[in-house]
Amino acid sequence: MDIKKMQNFINQTWDTSILPTLSRYIEIPCQSVMFDAQWEAHGYLDQAMALICRWCHEQQVAGISMKVHKLPGRTPLLVMDIPGDMEKTVLLYGHMDKQPEMEGWEADLGPWKPVIKDGKLYGRGGADDGYAVFSALTAIKALQEQNIPHAHCVILIEASEESGSLDLPFYIQHLKTEIGTPDLVICLDSGTENYDQFWSTTSLRGMVSATLTVEILTEGVHSGSASGVVPSSFRILRQLFDRIENPDTGEILLKEFHVNIPEDRRLEAKKTAQTIGDEVWQHYPWVGNARPIKTSNEQLILDRTWLPTLSVTGISGIPSLSSAGNVLRPKTSVALSFRTPPTCDVELAANSLKQVLEKDPPYGAKISIDHLSSHHGWNAPKLKTWLVDALKEVSLVHFGKPAMYKGEGGTIPFMHMLGTEFPNAQFVITGVLGPHSNAHGPNEFLHIDMAKKLTACVASLLVIHAKV
Repeated sequence: MDIKKMQNFINQTWDTSILPTLSRYIEIPCQSVMFDAQWEAHGYLDQAMALICRWCHEQQVAGISMKVHKLPGRTPLLVMDIPGDMEKTVLLYGHMDKQPEMEGWEADLGPWKPVIKDGKLYGRGGADDGYAVFSALTAIKALQEQNIPHAHCVILIEASEESGSLDLPFYIQHLKTEIGTPDLVICLDSGTENYDQFWSTTSLRGMVSATLTVEILTEGVHSGSASGVVPSSFRILRQLFDRIENPDTGEILLKEFHVNIPEDRRLEAKKTAQTIGDEVWQHYPWVGNARPIKTSNEQLILDRTWLPTLSVTGISGIPSLSSAGNVLRPKTSVALSFRTPPTCDVELAANSLKQVLEKDPPYGAKISIDHLSSHHGWNAPKLKTWLVDALKEVSLVHFGKPAMYKGEGGTIPFMHMLGTEFPNAQFVITGVLGPHSNAHGPNEFLHIDMAKKLTACVASLLVIHAKV
């Protein structure tokens, strides 16, 4: 294979075709079903899927068959089948649903406003994970341009990942024959610790989420009259929090949320810390003299990838400051988001959380745990020698530096699902979400040069895989 020719083809495709189409995709507010209850009526997911399909059709990939599946009441799923030159199958995965807008975008940016600035494409969903389908198909097309053999490839693009891939299990069962039994899975929905080399994710945390509501009155009353008699629902909430989290350290107090960290993952964390140094924590948008929880970069990496954590991601029952009268409020609700270790039994953890929060309610308050859900984490199987060598090679060729391995603090439910379904497959989990790219938050961006090189790495990996 002519590497330079392949790189030029990929770069040109990105510049002339992918970036304009990806920009139009960013303009579509195709939020995931969890954030848009009227998604079917709004039609944004269908609109984005139609845009993607038009582009894929225009690439004229040899032998491709393409179909958008839509089970009743389910989000759409795009499956592309590209025949190969051997009896092996590679499954390439991405998603096209988005997180909501979020506040805090810079004045010249916006979630549905594509802006290219300083080598980055800003806008919601470009990096998480709209680019994936374009990258995957372009990698395959680059090989066909030079008549390079590759395995049978199946590209799967779902539309409910940001809602926990709630529709995907139904499609996996529905499409067993079409998907077959892949021996290699390439997922393009993960992250990178820098933009200088190829990073492969070896573990993903799971997730337990719930809405916790504390009710003490049937309606709000004058705070001067009731305070001292009626306990504040917010104070009761604080008491419940102290049952599950150490307020000084953030340590989760429920043993069901903890696991033993494998030694190989500890070694990866150590090497990552040596490679990126203080970038472990410096890339976050700190305010003033704010600082991370701990001082050890290695421990920070382990804590964000193998320790359970709690984030409060939403709250209701509290008026805005401009309308905060002197009222003792009747209730407070918060959205709890636990990230769990990759090998945690999330169902057991979720049940323990519910039991601890509902037991012996302070002051006899009404405690409700609603929308309790759990999603498994994932720990990669041991990589075969050929794949370790291949990742090192593709990173050196396209980045000039060796490949690196990392744990990821986020969750991709599809990976546990696939790991269970295809226990003999090898996995390459990668992506473009690096420092400051801020997926799910304001000012999300796609690092364009990184995306081009990652596409080339996928193409080269397919070449090596075909020879194994």
